Amino acid sequence: MTLPKTKTLSSRQEGAVLYYSFPAFDALGFVRHGFSTRLGGVSEGTFASMNLSFTRGDDEAAVRENFHRFCAAIRVNAEDVVISAQTHTANVKIVTAQDRGRGITRDKEYTDIDGLITNDPNVVLCTQYADCVPLFFVDPVKRVVATSHAGWRGTAAGIAAVTVEKMVAAFGCNPQDILTGIGPSIGYCCFEVDTPVYDAFCQVPVFDEGCFTANPGDKFHINLQEVNRRWMLKSGIKPEHITVTDLCTKCHPDVFWSHRITGDARGSLAAFIALADK
Repeated sequence: MTLPKTKTLSSRQEGAVLYYSFPAFDALGFVRHGFSTRLGGVSEGTFASMNLSFTRGDDEAAVRENFHRFCAAIRVNAEDVVISAQTHTANVKIVTAQDRGRGITRDKEYTDIDGLITNDPNVVLCTQYADCVPLFFVDPVKRVVATSHAGWRGTAAGIAAVTVEKMVAAFGCNPQDILTGIGPSIGYCCFEVDTPVYDAFCQVPVFDEGCFTANPGDKFHINLQEVNRRWMLKSGIKPEHITVTDLCTKCHPDVFWSHRITGDARGSLAAFIALADK
């Protein structure tokens, strides 16, 4: 199978593993990263084939092999992966080599973490998805990377801005140096919500008429990618340093896991990012 065409991301294949990357990150040379698809793994049945979650009922050995396959494709070690503990918060955690393997080979020992940051080349950050918005961050000056999971609650709470703020506070990053990527996720075309969700977004300072369309029956289409982009801009990220996906996960359920399509009967996609050894 070939991947859907995109004007903003790079389509990649290593062996059987098909995934996407950000050209701006690829150009740096010292960043390893990628966003998975459903393709190239060994899981079977409901989870076929690249499921990257241990918590959805899939065979653990299959998931572990999927992690090894994907990590090999982006040239990192699966044993170095640290997985988030996502509960749709705006909590972001700094991790180090002491956290290697959390969520893979040992317990996480943390809860309610939707974003991860590191400056340690011995760590691979991983967040998980099935329509929610994957956010990638690289500071090429301070050599800091991050990935954050932005569901609609995290988007409204400004996890994109929280991640930038924490990079600045912990590592002295300058927002104008940071490159960001907004990965494949449910698009403006498909993210329809009811009034309570719309009302929650109306309290968000970066949200305005350019972020939604009102539909009959008190329904609204909301552009989660645009809201996250605006949070990044508000945080001081340069517009030219933001790459926004042009791929909707719900529109391509043969390539991406989509909760809106299958509900809980699914696997998970994942975003990975790491620094290469200096």
